[in-house]
Amino acid sequence: MELDLDILRNMISKRIDKIEQSVAGTGYLPKTVIGVGTFLLDNEGDIDLLTVNQRVTFERFLKPLLESSS
Repeated sequence: MELDLDILRNMISKRIDKIEQSVAGTGYLPKTVIGVGTFLLDNEGDIDLLTVNQRVTFERFLKPLLESSS
């Protein structure tokens, strides 16, 4: 999957409300999802660098938000 880094950057800096809504009631913290997003931005969107736990966070929260935003 090719990430649109502009959409990701916008989401973790200006659309935190969407992230908060997606994690509500799941036991995950918004800052965890934002951290994974920041890691991806720092590494040019290379999903292969994510740990197993980071990958789960990406697949569960960021990927659906990115797909709905594109």
